[in-house]
Amino acid sequence: MKKHIEELLNQSLLHLKRDGIIPADTDLQPQLERTRSSEHGDYASNLAMVLARSAGRPPRDLAQDIIDRLPPSRQVASTEIAGPGFINFFLTHLALSSVVKDALKQGSAFGREPAHPERRVTVEYVSANPTGPLHVGHGRGAAYGASLSAILDAAGYEVQREYYVNDNGRQMDILAVSVWLRYLELCGEKIRFPDNGYQGEYIFDIARAVRSDSGDKWRFTGYDVTDGLPADGSEDGDSELHVDALIRRANELMGKAGYRVFFDAALNSILGDIQEDLEEFGVVFDEWFSEAGLEESGAIDHAIERLRENGHLYEKDGATWFRASELGDEKDRVVIRENGRTTYFASDIAYFLNKLERGFGTALYVFGADHHGYIARLKAAALGLGEDPERLEILLVQFAVLYREGKKVQMSTRSGQFITLRELREEVGTDAARFFYVMRSHDQHLDFDLDLAKSHSNENPVYYVQYAHARICSVFRNLEGMDMTWNAAIGEAALELLTEDRELALLRAISRYPEVIESAARLRAPHMVAHYLGDLATEFHGYYNAHQFLVDDENLRNARLNLVEATRVALVNGLELLGISAPEEM
Repeated sequence: MKKHIEELLNQSLLHLKRDGIIPADTDLQPQLERTRSSEHGDYASNLAMVLARSAGRPPRDLAQDIIDRLPPSRQVASTEIAGPGFINFFLTHLALSSVVKDALKQGSAFGREPAHPERRVTVEYVSANPTGPLHVGHGRGAAYGASLSAILDAAGYEVQREYYVNDNGRQMDILAVSVWLRYLELCGEKIRFPDNGYQGEYIFDIARAVRSDSGDKWRFTGYDVTDGLPADGSEDGDSELHVDALIRRANELMGKAGYRVFFDAALNSILGDIQEDLEEFGVVFDEWFSEAGLEESGAIDHAIERLRENGHLYEKDGATWFRASELGDEKDRVVIRENGRTTYFASDIAYFLNKLERGFGTALYVFGADHHGYIARLKAAALGLGEDPERLEILLVQFAVLYREGKKVQMSTRSGQFITLRELREEVGTDAARFFYVMRSHDQHLDFDLDLAKSHSNENPVYYVQYAHARICSVFRNLEGMDMTWNAAIGEAALELLTEDRELALLRAISRYPEVIESAARLRAPHMVAHYLGDLATEFHGYYNAHQFLVDDENLRNARLNLVEATRVALVNGLELLGISAPEEM
């Protein structure tokens, strides 16, 4: 309906140009917004106010000119000029009730746009280092990324969902050594665990699995392991130097093959756990992209060579630097260290280029709020590669803070004292977790009330929405007990009987659904869908409490059942985009 009115306005603009009321070179796409109150119509346009200066006419006069040139329409009952020059559009009942026919006919496709191959986008999200279980902080990025991907898909994008596996580099080496040291403890060796090693019972679990397979094959004495290493954690010690020395010692003692036993055991165990955890959370990826594979394929060298050809690299202090500061970044960045190894940033550059070379028009990243600095540096990298930086989009997800009984739940990732995503799901359920994570804008901090998420009350937003769906299902179950039937064809023919205020409000609410999906995709805002579902549930609960659906009048009964079923379709489709179930009973 919105597109129809926009086309009417476009036709009026053509007539205004023909009549010389506005300049012939005016290039403007009319914008419509839903009105806040049905008293002011269904849609409003500020077109007259936008054009008033170029037309040299008062906005209200120009608004009348626009209205006078609108083509006739069976969907628009009337128009009015409001305030300084807004044009309000009132829809006919036929137009309002047509959404019921659309919803019932389209079902799961209601609100969806056909896929456009030219709108290919890859969405990377979560991408947590496989150094430990996912925690509640990762959960928000997972829920946001998965919901956004589904919304983009519904809005006509061709979406690919990707997880970047950081299976290369120093953090993975620290993880491997942490498992090896715990393995040595299990073998009976007493070795001080490094301050910046990975803590947590999961490290012992992996070590136990290695010992179960290998026995004491990789056992060395504490003296062999620590002799000659820099001190760790004391006033005179350096934890970073100590753990790096441990990594070198592990490779020396076990050789490459032995070291890979611990490296691969840690990677495979934790990555497998992450995959399982996310699947149980309703988050599934099309591609698990390996950072190690990126290096092995030569993609990093390829990206660095592209930067070199474009004149954006220079040598300094034995390292190779990218002139990022000339392209909008705060400083230049090293891409090849003095020892010849490429940096993490070089991998980031290569990964972005790889996405474009795989044919994606847009590379969309979902990062935590602590990655703010990545925006300027990756935009600079895009320019350095000779690519359009607008093809790169970084969305920052703010932190989620858990509260229980009104008190903040304390967590520390490094010490291993954190609540895992799995523990959160077990406590509040996947549905509540998914909804709570996205009911606030991703760029706002989220206070996650565990007690509210577990409650079965109307104050719990996800319960409130799901209860609306369950109530609808109960209406149709009650048909049999009352010896009644639902005839959708009769209901469609009798939609003009839906004239109660709550019926008209529900019709308007359902008709908003496709527009909400379009806006949520454009603004990258899944919380708009969550808010819409709450509004739709409110309208339905009000209708349910005020009117009987299963009345004796066959025409009115079927018309109302059609309206109720259309509501159910919108609820189910919206909940599915957020990865939330629609229970039939509660």
